[in-house]
Amino acid sequence: MRQLIEQAHASDIGDILESAIGGKRPSREDCQRLLESDQTYLIGLAAGHLARKRFGRRVSYVNNIILNYTNVCVTDCKFCAFYRPPGDDEAYTLTLDQIRARVKTAWDSFGIRQVLIQGGHNPNLPLEYYEDAFAMIRAEFPTVGVHALSASEIDMIARVSKSSTHEVLSRLKDSGMQSMPGAGAEILVDSVRDVISPKKITSSEWIDIMREAHSIGLKSSASMMYGHVETLGDIAEHFDRIAQLQEETGGFMAFIPWNFEPNHTDLAKEGTVTHGAGGARLLKMIAISRIMFDSMIPHLQSSWLTNGVGMAQLALAHGADDFGGTLIGEEVVSCTGSRSTELSTEAISSSIREMGYEPVERDNFYSCAESSP
Repeated sequence: MRQLIEQAHASDIGDILESAIGGKRPSREDCQRLLESDQTYLIGLAAGHLARKRFGRRVSYVNNIILNYTNVCVTDCKFCAFYRPPGDDEAYTLTLDQIRARVKTAWDSFGIRQVLIQGGHNPNLPLEYYEDAFAMIRAEFPTVGVHALSASEIDMIARVSKSSTHEVLSRLKDSGMQSMPGAGAEILVDSVRDVISPKKITSSEWIDIMREAHSIGLKSSASMMYGHVETLGDIAEHFDRIAQLQEETGGFMAFIPWNFEPNHTDLAKEGTVTHGAGGARLLKMIAISRIMFDSMIPHLQSSWLTNGVGMAQLALAHGADDFGGTLIGEEVVSCTGSRSTELSTEAISSSIREMGYEPVERDNFYSCAESSP
């Protein structure tokens, strides 16, 4: 600790790191300075100290599946290789029986504790489709948590059903939805969204839907997709907007920064983005996320899905306290041809132990069981 303080004191960002270690949340201007700094190692030391102070050597993970229920989508996001337009030969939508079969197989084979439900913006699916699916899962698999739907999917369901997003969220909660992922945030700056996802909801609409979810007791995660057309100032604004909503509602359980994977996307085809952000950028974003949100949003995922297990292991020393999920059945990132997109609980536990940490299994509310084998 003393050595860390001494190194911070001698740095041009030392005032920020010393204040963060002392429990003071950095400002937006501080965030910009951290993003501009090349002292990733020192930022990582401070972030790792904060995470160990809060969690010790325990690192959580969730045994889950991703249920990508449809790839039909009308928002045509330039960063997505997964979606297919309505009527495409490769378009699909799972039936209720198919959803039941996938969850049952995962429960019987792996003993999952969560199903993460996300898909395209399908204009042909009524609200009742989701209500029936969530009610079935909660009735037939009561120990499996339903962590479902991005804010932008909620917006699409509201448009299809000619309802308010508040009514949609309320009905989905009543049918069995327990928490929400933070997908669809990308970068919460409309000039960025106008380039990468012009048909998707605006940044303010994402914030408003999350506020509504929190107001009725639906906890959620928040996310950030970096490494495309955003500037450092855009990232600082994203952090600030998440922090402002968290100060208001306290509804975010976790933050998940992940890098854009350009393969097979329109952004790559048009030459706007030619390569991924890389591992060094991941470690810096993880560390800054811990420093910015340590006193506000407790959990920080290590993003193994887009950066690989090795980088996710290093992220544990840079402020991450959660390894994410096993992600059985993942289809979105796998469409980029990135890498293996699922892990066993044994592989995650081993990866955590290899770094000198203690793996603990959690549920979708980040409640942990005893240590994993």
